[in-house]
Amino acid sequence: MATEFNENGVIIYRGPSLIDGADIVVIATGLTEKSANGKTGAEIQTWIIRTDVKPGLAAESGDDVSVCGDCAHRPALRQLAIAMGEEPQAPCYVILFQAPRSVFECFLRGRYRDISGDADAIAAVFAERVVRAGSYGDPAAIPAWVWIAVYRNAAGRTGYTHQWSHPIAAVRENAAALRGHVMASVETDAEYITAKIQDWRTFRVRETAESAMFPNERVCPASKEAGFKTTCELCQACSGANGRGHSDIVIAAH
Repeated sequence: MATEFNENGVIIYRGPSLIDGADIVVIATGLTEKSANGKTGAEIQTWIIRTDVKPGLAAESGDDVSVCGDCAHRPALRQLAIAMGEEPQAPCYVILFQAPRSVFECFLRGRYRDISGDADAIAAVFAERVVRAGSYGDPAAIPAWVWIAVYRNAAGRTGYTHQWSHPIAAVRENAAALRGHVMASVETDAEYITAKIQDWRTFRVRETAESAMFPNERVCPASKEAGFKTTCELCQACSGANGRGHSDIVIAAH
């Protein structure tokens, strides 16, 4: 019997993680059904996950490094900070037993059409749509050409990477190829300053809505602290150095 594909999603990359070489997959969803995420709106979501372990188990074991790299919000790095007597960053806001697990299980059943490797087919899927790079996982975990194809005919984008400062040069360089399209995720004042020196626009999580801001920062207008003035789909401020606006974006931990 022929496989009945889930037309709401498609595989746009399957291959080695550029971070550690593990087999990973990137699945875009929301092609036919609007995301239930009220903050992001009707953006196409992209899930960067390992092919061999559930996202939740990967986070527990540390295998999520393949898709999340050196993000300070990973459980393993938060535990390391605590062990060293440091204040850990806020936990990752992605609820892994919800959408990531559902997407992973659908992938295991072979329900997603695979168009990885075909830049033209990828570009066609995202034509006139707004896309979120890395709804879970870091976009720099895969070759930059995939995202360039995604953005070719897209109506807009949002995205973030922690790998702009990764210790491995090849990973940093791949992230740098996305500088015009995604934001550098920063956690500290020092990281903010370093990213700005490297010509990144930044997205920073601050401790509270009252915490200090840098002069070029503005509060995320789709956040609770800003009164949910808009959605990510409509705003698209988090679209990199060549995207909408010039300000850096800040949000309170949530």
